[in-house]
Amino acid sequence: MKKLKFGFPIGSLQTSTLELFKKVGIKIIISSRSYYPVSDDNELEIMLIRSQEIARYVQDGFFDLGITGYDWICESGAKVKEVCELKYAKSGFKAIKWVLAVPDNSEIKSVKDLQGKRVATELINCTKKYFDKCKVKAKIEFSWGATEVKAGKLVDAIVELTETGSSLKANKLKIIDELLTSTTRLITNYKALQDSWKKEKIENLSILLNGALLAEGMVGLKMNVSLKSLKVITKILPAIKKPTISQLSDKNWVAIEIILQKKIVKSIIPILKRLGAIGIIEYPLNKIIY
Repeated sequence: MKKLKFGFPIGSLQTSTLELFKKVGIKIIISSRSYYPVSDDNELEIMLIRSQEIARYVQDGFFDLGITGYDWICESGAKVKEVCELKYAKSGFKAIKWVLAVPDNSEIKSVKDLQGKRVATELINCTKKYFDKCKVKAKIEFSWGATEVKAGKLVDAIVELTETGSSLKANKLKIIDELLTSTTRLITNYKALQDSWKKEKIENLSILLNGALLAEGMVGLKMNVSLKSLKVITKILPAIKKPTISQLSDKNWVAIEIILQKKIVKSIIPILKRLGAIGIIEYPLNKIIY
């Protein structure tokens, strides 16, 4: 059987990526004792690897496919092909940012004030490029973790990853600049794309993953509506596209089906009921494919 070698992110992206694949219809089981997960897709050969390393190994052909952040693609300088952007992070479906931060009580107001100072980060290469671009000479040192606690004590500033900024605030740090906005990417290498079977498999996964992400926060809604109520009800329906309307066996009634945001369902269902809709059914969505 042909196999697609897949670099699966271990660490912060692991849980959200597992959930995403579950929505796609691919069940991946990770054992605490192995770096080789099993899945119900026999065409995938999966290996757990740190996000920071995935782009380099995809570039070198050890993996045909990988999921990692745009930040680590930039940091590694790997020459890979981005198949698609997957807008999710460790705690939600959104972008993350690498920011320059200092203690709240610091006299440092901008990057210019860091001339000759010390800065700690895990994103060494991107940070050096940023300081070079700003024409500021600072000592950039690699941080092995607990970076936030070092600011104002071991170093003058840090470049750290944030999604909400809550951790920085909790550690009494303030953001003075943003270096990079990053989202998750599905990547491959050019050699894999030259193989027709691998190329099609990668494209199929891309379609399914994007469909699962598009369905995030969305639900389907079905209802039966009398013809006399149809016009007023279709006016208030916030469908992504025009609603699907089907004739029922009773010529005076139609069935309507729409896709809408889950957060507004609780407010719109009572309105639909009052306007005459009956048999209202809400159902979850795993994928939306256009």
